[in-house]
Parts: sequence; structure tokens; C-alpha cells
Amino acid sequence: MIELTKKKQEALLLIYKDVAGFYNASSLSKELGITQVGTMKILKKLEKAGVLLSKKIGKSIVYKINISEEFVQKLIAFALINEASKFQRWKDEFKALHKKGRVLLFYGSASRNYSQAKDIDIFIVLNKDEEAEVNREIEKIQNVLPKKIHTIKATVEDLERNLKESNQSMIEIIKTAVVLYGYDEYMEIINGFAIF
Repeated sequence: MIELTKKKQEALLLIYKDVAGFYNASSLSKELGITQVGTMKILKKLEKAGVLLSKKIGKSIVYKINISEEFVQKLIAFALINEASKFQRWKDEFKALHKKGRVLLFYGSASRNYSQAKDIDIFIVLNKDEEAEVNREIEKIQNVLPKKIHTIKATVEDLERNLKESNQSMIEIIKTAVVLYGYDEYMEIINGFAIF
């Protein structure tokens, strides 16, 4: 088993959520805010433990999550749940939107600095027949929040199509969003993009 430090968790989530790109030690070190040498140590430990796969592209060695391993899927799920635990206020605010099969993502400026944000961005993956119900719940939540809620709604098929077509807005949301609810459903979608 592998010890999952804070920086290792951050690295895993950055690599996992970036469905359109690859990270090498240099690009990941900038995101993690640590040296390239420190980042390389993390990457090598994760690769040795079977958590990451590497591939040489040009002169660079890039990494992706070894999502085919069951223990790696459990590590990613743990990292996603752990990340969301830091956003308990928003889990509580949007709890009424939680329903089996639905994914709720929190992203944008409010996820980084609420006091500076103009609005609250959420992305909901739902079934088409749930849209009216979701709209009613959002209206109720909006009545108690001082900032405007900006909501994007999509079906699983819509999201997958947008990711396959490299829709940059959608890729950026997936890359930066915190999964408040629907970890399993989220991972079912993202796992297909987490490979070389």
C-alpha cells in the first residue's frame, strides 16, 4: 500500500481530472507549488506503487492514472471525497440537489475565494426528466443565498460528447471542479478519459 500525503493526493487529482492533457514533472511542479525534483519523487513513487502509468512523448515523460487497477480507483474516490470534505458548507447548501445517479460539481471563483466571487458556479449531471425538479430546488436554494447561482445542466451523454469533442469550457470545469455529490457516477464518466 502507498502512503497518500497531501501533495500526492493533489498530484493524483490534477492528473486524473485533466481529461485532455498530460502532466510531466515540470508542468505538475508548477501546479503543486513544489520543486521539479520533489514532484519527480512523487511521480516515481506513485508509478512504482502501480498508481500511475508513464509514457515518453518526445523528450518528456508524461503520466496518467492507472485506472484499470481497482485499488487505484479506490484511491481516487478517497481523494475526491477528501477534497469535497473541505467544502462542507457547499455540500450542505446544495444537499437538496443530491440524488442517486446525479453528479454535482462546484467550480469557479466561489470555489477558490467566496468573498471575491460574483456568483456561485455549479454543474449538474442529471437525467433529462429531472430538469424541472432541479430548477425548483435551485430556486429554493437561491432564495437563501446572497449571491446568484450560475448553473450548467447536462446529461451524461452531453458531458461525454463535449469531452470527446474537446470542448474547452467543459474540460476546464472538469479539471477544476470539486465533486460535491455523485463520486461513483463522476468516476464512471471520467475513467474513460483517464487513460493514454
